[in-house]
Amino acid sequence: MFDFKLHSPFLDMILNASLLVQAVMLLLLLMSIYSWTLILRKRKALRRARQEADSFEGHFWKGRDLNQLYNRVTAHDYSPSGLENIFIAGYTEFARLRKQGKVPAMDMITATQRAMRVVLQREVEVLEYQLPVLATTGSVSPYIGLFGTVWGIMNSFHALGNVQQATLSMVAPGISEALIATAMGLFAAIPAVMAYNNYVTEIDRIAGRYDLFSDEFTSILQRQAHATASSAEATPPATVSTTAVPAVAMMSAMPATA
Repeated sequence: MFDFKLHSPFLDMILNASLLVQAVMLLLLLMSIYSWTLILRKRKALRRARQEADSFEGHFWKGRDLNQLYNRVTAHDYSPSGLENIFIAGYTEFARLRKQGKVPAMDMITATQRAMRVVLQREVEVLEYQLPVLATTGSVSPYIGLFGTVWGIMNSFHALGNVQQATLSMVAPGISEALIATAMGLFAAIPAVMAYNNYVTEIDRIAGRYDLFSDEFTSILQRQAHATASSAEATPPATVSTTAVPAVAMMSAMPATA
């Protein structure tokens, strides 16, 4: 059977610590649990963002009509996100301005880029949501644990003032109890820092992917806008048919015979 006595010294040190040190330990434990919750949740969100981007780009670069792709994306029951949301914002703005018929091509592209840029920033903000909590946990937890350690060591040395002869066995238990706070602070900080650095790099990579798609989609819309403008300029003006000229006018234009 499992011997619970293997853990009794550790539990005894926690239970015998001062009230303030115990409060510090509890706070660090809660911070560690919350940071691990964010780590797992953010990992799932970033994995979903990568999968959705792969799926959408696979459909986008198959060369199908943009209007069909727009209808397919907007027909879903779920709320679009990521590249789908950027595509919807850009194509909606482009189609609205092209429908007006009098907007110059450059103005259409500028407005489309602005619409996609706004949505792109919002998508990045969603990915970065609660990410600073990990940074705060990683930077603050060691100092909170150090505060508990210092406080515990102060109490241990203060207790030596009431004895005539101080020995190591008298001060060692109090110092050991205080050092647990430092260990718990490091336990909360190290995973948070590692996860924060990893997720920041991953979000930058996804944001760059969104930005690259926005530029490529803008190029496609720009070619369509210029093609539409060129076809409108190449339309010949209306001409008067010679069959519509009255016969009387044609006879009057003939020279008189002698």
